[in-house]
Amino acid sequence: MKYAYYPGCSLEATAKEYNQSAKMVARHLGVELWEIPEWSCCGATAAHNNDHLLSLALPARNLALAEAEGLDVAVPCAACFNRLRAAEAAVRGSESMRATISEIIGRDYRATNKTRAFLDVMVNGVGLEKIKEQVVKPLAGLKLAAYYGCLLVRPPELTAFDDPEDPMTMDHLIQALGGEAVSWSYKTECCGGSLATARTDIGVRMIYQVLRHARDAGAEGIVTACPLCFLNLDMRQNQAAASHGEQLNLPIFYFTELMGIALGYAPKDLGLTTHFVNPVPMLKAREILRHPATRRETA
Repeated sequence: MKYAYYPGCSLEATAKEYNQSAKMVARHLGVELWEIPEWSCCGATAAHNNDHLLSLALPARNLALAEAEGLDVAVPCAACFNRLRAAEAAVRGSESMRATISEIIGRDYRATNKTRAFLDVMVNGVGLEKIKEQVVKPLAGLKLAAYYGCLLVRPPELTAFDDPEDPMTMDHLIQALGGEAVSWSYKTECCGGSLATARTDIGVRMIYQVLRHARDAGAEGIVTACPLCFLNLDMRQNQAAASHGEQLNLPIFYFTELMGIALGYAPKDLGLTTHFVNPVPMLKAREILRHPATRRETA
C-alpha cells in the first residue's frame, strides 16, 4: 500500500510529533509514504478568505505532483485535507476550472487521484482488524474523547468519509487500541482556530468549552487529528483553565501517537515528551507502558 504523503507546514514545525508518529505507525503497518518532493503550502487557513482561485491552485500543485506518480494522497492535517479536497472537487467538477488551474500551476492536473485523511487511510485503508492484531500495549480502558473539530468531516460533500455531526472513525480506532471512547457533544465543535491569537478572549473561551465538555464526559485525555486543535488544547490549556479558576491537566494526543504507544513504541520516540501537558505520567499510572518491552524507533 503506497501513498503520496503531504505533511503540510504545521508538521514541519509546531506539529513535528504528528509527522514523527504518523511515519512511524505507517511503516509499522506496511504503508509506504512517498513524501511529495518540493511540496508547497496549501494556503490554509488564509488563502480561501483572500483569493478563491489561489486557494485552489496552491493545493492543486501538490495534487498534480502526486497524480504524475499515479498515487492517492495521504494528508495528516485536517485543514490541509480540507483544502486539497476542495481543489480536487473543483477541478473534477469543471473542465474550465481544470484548464485554468493547470495553466496557473504550469502542469496538467485532472484530479484522477484522491485525497485521503490519514485517519481514513489508517482505519479504512489498513483496517481496524490489522491494527488490533498489532497491539502489544492496549490502552487498558483509558477513557478518551475523540475530537474531530471543524474541518476533518465538514463539509460532508468534500470530506466524505464520516458523519459530519457524529463521526465515529476515531472512536472506533480508540476502541481497537483497547481504549474507551467517551460519548460527548463537542466532538465536532470549533476550538476557535486562530482566534486564540487574533481574539484571545474569544479563542480561550472556546478552547475551555471543548476541554470542559471532555472532562465532564469522563475523558482522561483528548485525541485529535488537527495540528491547530492540538496546539490550542495543549499549549493554551493552562490559560483556558485559569480563566475559569480551574486546573485541568488533561493530556492531548494525536491519534497516531496513541497508535504508536499501543504498537509498542517509546513515548520519547513518538514525541509525547514534547507536549505542554505531559501525558507520560498518566500512561504510567494506568500501567499502559508496562511489558512487553517497548520498541525503539530505528531509522
